[in-house]
Amino acid sequence: MTSASLPVIVIGNGPVGQTTALLLARWHIPVVRLDSRPARDNVGSKAIAQQRDVLDIWETVGVGTRLAEEGVTFRIGRTYFKDKELFSVELQDGPGASPFPPFVNISQQRTEELMDGQIAEQPLIDVRWGHRVTAINQDDSGVTVTCETADGSVDLAGAYAVACPGARGEELRQMLGVTLDGHTFGDRFLITDLRVNMPDWANERRFYFDPPWNPGRQVLIHECPDSTYRVDWQVPEGYDIEEQERTGGLDALIRQVVDDRDYEIAWKSVYRFHARVVDRMRVGKVLIAGDGAHLVAPFGGRGLNSGVPDAENAAWKLAYVLHGWAPEALLETYHEERRAAALENLAVVGETMKFLVPQTADDRDFRTATLERAMTDTSVVRDINSGRMSEPFWYVDSPLTTQDGQRPFPGRPEMGKTPAPAPGILVPDCAITFNKPGVTRLRQIVRDGFTVLTGAAVDAVALAADVTSAAGPVRVLQIEALSPDLAHLLAARPDEVWVVRPDGYVAAVLVAPAASDVNAAIDRAVARPTASLVLTHLGGGDQRA
Repeated sequence: MTSASLPVIVIGNGPVGQTTALLLARWHIPVVRLDSRPARDNVGSKAIAQQRDVLDIWETVGVGTRLAEEGVTFRIGRTYFKDKELFSVELQDGPGASPFPPFVNISQQRTEELMDGQIAEQPLIDVRWGHRVTAINQDDSGVTVTCETADGSVDLAGAYAVACPGARGEELRQMLGVTLDGHTFGDRFLITDLRVNMPDWANERRFYFDPPWNPGRQVLIHECPDSTYRVDWQVPEGYDIEEQERTGGLDALIRQVVDDRDYEIAWKSVYRFHARVVDRMRVGKVLIAGDGAHLVAPFGGRGLNSGVPDAENAAWKLAYVLHGWAPEALLETYHEERRAAALENLAVVGETMKFLVPQTADDRDFRTATLERAMTDTSVVRDINSGRMSEPFWYVDSPLTTQDGQRPFPGRPEMGKTPAPAPGILVPDCAITFNKPGVTRLRQIVRDGFTVLTGAAVDAVALAADVTSAAGPVRVLQIEALSPDLAHLLAARPDEVWVVRPDGYVAAVLVAPAASDVNAAIDRAVARPTASLVLTHLGGGDQRA
């Protein structure tokens, strides 16, 4: 059996593994999915805050709209010190016309349930519970995954593997020889998912520094579906949840929030925060994704919201390699792009944790002084960090991105803001006119392959005839014919051509290019060797003078 006919083995049946499998099947790649558990164990809501662009990825596999409809939309983030509201942040819609809100809260259980339904209808995905991976071996022909099952040891052959073991993936990481570098915070946190009627707290994210009902510590509160509220408490070192429940301490703590309302604890857990990332996210023919590759504190929803983009990045690149549209070198850019994204998440959350859980006397003094000043001086609000909400990572420095000197990346934007469209940035969504039933917006078509968008002064028909890149399906479309708003959203010139990757990221913006220039940009975006002279020409800012 050749590697081209072998499946991709996906290890782990959480939402990152599910997303990986569904996206691979969308590219017509067979998948075998493994999990050591005997069946789905719906314990706890786990990850709840799902970001707009993650919902958009999930829409490509049939669950994004359902999750958005069933979830609770929140747009306001309020921050308090003691019992006084210091400020609020309204999460803004991005450029264009996405059908999804900035965030929805919905339990990971429901997300997994909806994706299980999609997987059950997908003949290319073979789900195998009760398969604990005990060894991973690989050679030029592919990978062999050895599993312990109720019927004994089995060996499964695959072309490649994607390891999505979740936070408890140490055994798999040891098999692959990677280290999970970083540190773990000593402070402990208590999650309680409470079913309680509190309509005044609906559709908001509330963060409390030093509230009277948790003095010296902080509390984060989210509304979820079905009159459920996620309450995330900082608790003392050595906090014993079973002892607190037995003695009534847990009830007393909850009563500080819900008052005398009736409530039910839907889930509870005590945990520590981590800030860790593996040294390698690609080990030969194995890619590591999700919490198995990186662990961050949950403030800002950066866990699952970074794991799903891992899955998309891995899936389209594996598909392109397996279909022969790209060299295997493309897989190395999975490590380069997604580890950079993980490091960015660690940097953002590190800044948050420095303020939330200061580890030095100077940091503690700074936090106390800042919060106290903010009671009367709004100018210091910018120094208060209660968690920057998750956003996509921008591949502006990726080796797959053709640089544009006229569109330099200005750096991390303000929270809730989106960078202007440019190479390395996700293309904005917008309503379009397209000759396919049910297709009404741009993001619905860009994930079918490479999309080449042309300005009004470019002959799209002639360009389409001459684009001969071997990098899989390429669709050439005129911007104005798709949407009168798209040229404005892109700030595109009539003589420009925009090349969009299969994950919706802009790979290049070219000025009055020949077809060979477009081919070269696509080749670069799939790690196919391209003449350095052409790349210098494509990246030169002087073309726009």
